[in-house]
Amino acid sequence: MASHSPHPKPKQRSLAGTTARTAALLALTGAASATLLGGTGYAENRPTPAQVKAKVDRYQREAEEATEKYNGAKTTADKAREAYDDLRDEAARRTARLNAARNALGAFATAQYRSGTVAPTLQLALSSSPDQYLRRASLADRAGDRQAATIASIGRQKGKLRTLRGEAADRLHQMRASQAAAARHKKAVQKKLAAADRLLDRLTREQRQRLEARETRPERPAARTTTHHPAPATTRAARAVSFAYTALGQPYVWGATGPHGYDCSGLTQAAWRAAGVSLPRTTYTQINAGHRISRAELAPGDLVFFYSGISHVGLYIGNGRMIHAPHPGAPVRMASITDMPFAGAARPA
Repeated sequence: MASHSPHPKPKQRSLAGTTARTAALLALTGAASATLLGGTGYAENRPTPAQVKAKVDRYQREAEEATEKYNGAKTTADKAREAYDDLRDEAARRTARLNAARNALGAFATAQYRSGTVAPTLQLALSSSPDQYLRRASLADRAGDRQAATIASIGRQKGKLRTLRGEAADRLHQMRASQAAAARHKKAVQKKLAAADRLLDRLTREQRQRLEARETRPERPAARTTTHHPAPATTRAARAVSFAYTALGQPYVWGATGPHGYDCSGLTQAAWRAAGVSLPRTTYTQINAGHRISRAELAPGDLVFFYSGISHVGLYIGNGRMIHAPHPGAPVRMASITDMPFAGAARPA
């Protein structure tokens, strides 16, 4: 019986060889990806600290613009609420007086009815349409007794009450519109600050620490005692400057006016409030407080404004420097007025 030769065994694929080829393929793919990404791998595709700082500065500036709009809308809403409350209280007082007059007239009418001597004019006044009576000037002209005067007074009070209620409704509408605007600006602030935080998160820990160290490093207040330090324009200006120095190191808190945090216009408002001067709440209203001055006329205590939208303000302290609340993450500190685009200056009265 013939013997059969065994079937040839299939060749075993070398695991080591396959792994080597896969590794080589991955290496080539990685090299190609790195080339397409500008010579860096994914892990190193990070923005530089300078790029991050530039974008963060822009987001923070936009957040500050939204903050000033929020401050303005909130101030308008608060004033509208105060006016609405005052009008509502006045309407309540007038309603009480109107009801008292009506009750007095009703008591007199009751007495007249019981005695059977109700005057025709009074009968008309107590009809379903007292206003129709008041519109008849001929009757009003002939009414010379106290009851006719009371009826005329009731008509006037009703007219004033309608006017007050209309004004109160207008104030309520204004308040609600301003509150809605403030809410929109608040959301815009939070969105910009969140975008800045996301950019900062893309830095390495060391890069972020170095950047934050530069932002929070306090400046030594040596300029205050220099022999070349110019004198404030007024005693009140000196008090405002003194207050600003005490605020150095306080945190930036958007929408805050102290004492434990400030935004830029909140700091200048608080400084001048300490000097007995009431400034408006926002940068774009503070620039119209007092009178405008040129850059060459600057004296300590003056307000200095920056950017085309008048979105930042500081308190000038002399020698080309100011104290200001820069932005979230940076405390109240001194800085040069050349650090930002100069937009104007004002000297509070």
